Amino acid sequence: MNLEKGDVYGFLGRNGCGKTTTMNIICNIIPKDEGKISFSPPVGETDTPLKEGGENPKIGYLTETPALYGFMNGFEYLRYIASCANYSSDINKRVQEVLDVVGMTGAASRKIKGYSRGMTQRLGIAAAIFDNPQLLILDEPTSALDPEGRTEVMNIIQNLKTEGTTIILCTHIITDVERVANRIGIMKDGLIVEEGLIEDVMMKHRSQSQQIVVRFTSPDNQAAGVLRSLPNVTASHYNEKNGQLVLNADVPELLYDDIISVIHEKKIKISEFIAQRTTLEDVYMAVTGLRGGAA
Repeated sequence: MNLEKGDVYGFLGRNGCGKTTTMNIICNIIPKDEGKISFSPPVGETDTPLKEGGENPKIGYLTETPALYGFMNGFEYLRYIASCANYSSDINKRVQEVLDVVGMTGAASRKIKGYSRGMTQRLGIAAAIFDNPQLLILDEPTSALDPEGRTEVMNIIQNLKTEGTTIILCTHIITDVERVANRIGIMKDGLIVEEGLIEDVMMKHRSQSQQIVVRFTSPDNQAAGVLRSLPNVTASHYNEKNGQLVLNADVPELLYDDIISVIHEKKIKISEFIAQRTTLEDVYMAVTGLRGGAA
């Protein structure tokens, strides 16, 4: 795995492939069998290797199911975290700062046992970022949340990204990765099988031919014939029964303007125009072998 400062790294893979084991090794929770984990400092200094049992760079970690002390309230729990981290600055000030970041100030005086799953996740993030970690690891932070809770947590991650926090985001929700990550790693059977900037990975796995679907308001054989004869169309299929035309193009962007111009010029009535592009889910499914290839 390779991360640069300020990256949000989307860590993807099937259950059991080794993602949580990897994160536990990075956090020094379990020992590694071999290999090296290091944090690269400014140019001119040497790497700082991760030491087992020694003093290491600060890492914040939110596990998939954070176990917080239900008899405490939010204020008490974060003060407890401060004592565990030997936090030497103004504790009360920092407690208020992280509560503001995660939007939990109003609920911080309530007992944790009465929190919703979303509130628990947000307080867990507050604890993970309390000591200003160099690396923040989030394991399934939106797992089992309702849409509102998921949106709240994703907004927090987006704000942390804006502030330049380096984050490993481990999740099964690929749309969350698409929303906030700039770099991804896909793991299969304990190995990173694909890694890089998202745009580079997408370009690498983009299908050579992509489809554009045009559905006419009613079957129009003449209009279909005109569109099928346009330059840059490499293949086409027209369904006379439902009025759907599928056009294949190696570079679909070159075809869009031609299609739109013809539709306006000929006053062709359409009900749908869809450019079917390769998605991150397509790439994930292809790389992990869950589907034959990106489409």
